[in-house]
Amino acid sequence: MVFNRLLMVGGTLGFLTACSLSDDAQITHTSEDQQSWTLIWSDEFDGTMLDRRKWAPETSCWGGGNNELQCYTDRPENIKISDGVLKLIAKAEQFRGLNYPQDWADRGEQITQSYTSGKVRTKGLANWTYGRFEARIKLPQGQSTWPAFWMLPEDNHYGKWPLSGEIDIMEAVNLGAICQDCDGSNTENRSSAALHFGQLWPNQKNQFKDNILPKKTDDYHVFSVEWSEDQFDWFVDGKKFFTVEYDDWYTDSVTKDDNHLAPFDQPFYLMFNLAVGGNLPDSRNEKSFNPNSFPNEMWVDWVRVYKRDKE
Repeated sequence: MVFNRLLMVGGTLGFLTACSLSDDAQITHTSEDQQSWTLIWSDEFDGTMLDRRKWAPETSCWGGGNNELQCYTDRPENIKISDGVLKLIAKAEQFRGLNYPQDWADRGEQITQSYTSGKVRTKGLANWTYGRFEARIKLPQGQSTWPAFWMLPEDNHYGKWPLSGEIDIMEAVNLGAICQDCDGSNTENRSSAALHFGQLWPNQKNQFKDNILPKKTDDYHVFSVEWSEDQFDWFVDGKKFFTVEYDDWYTDSVTKDDNHLAPFDQPFYLMFNLAVGGNLPDSRNEKSFNPNSFPNEMWVDWVRVYKRDKE
């Protein structure tokens, strides 16, 4: 999820914030290379309401700097827990709210959008430097849908976007829409992973890769990233499809000194959101906005964070 260049510089550097763990905190996961991980944080969405100890919904109408058409709201119409699933719901309805997110010093003027949707974040509640991050997600179908599972830095230690980096664990646009360049399919069947870094907009850089979903696009899939000090590995349903090493990223920040690991050496928080339209979906597949794709929903069955066991 490309973040807008207006992202403000935060405060001091922080690591994992305190949060209670369930009795299954010692659950382990073994990755493709047989390395072992221990569960340190999770949400199975087993209740009837969003756990506000873990998640803070974003409220904003600015379109993420990508010309998206939604206002994100903190309402059950857009963020719902039912049947053990987090449901982010995008729907056509006029809504008026403040332009920028509630954690920005200047929230801007009130604006009106023609759609609403949901976005939840662990910002201010939990953040991590390195680990395995994964979620089981059922993705929406249709031109102009843009679900994402991603991470941003808690404190923007190296400056505003993208100097402090961005980690996209999963994005998927226009699933099921007409596709002219999809391998072996005439409909969109790809998710993607990316890192964003480098210089200030419009000279930002990224490492990006599409991945053909291994089953039907409207099935549940498990999306994961393993983030270590000098490498990222992305997986879909347990199969690795993308690797980026430390010499493939950098930051132009004046505060990086000679740190070759910057900006991906600071705490990041997790997010899920379902965007409506925007620059990326509008540039692919049918290359236009399709109102018939809404209402629509992104379902998250569970999300888990692991730390690597010491050798």
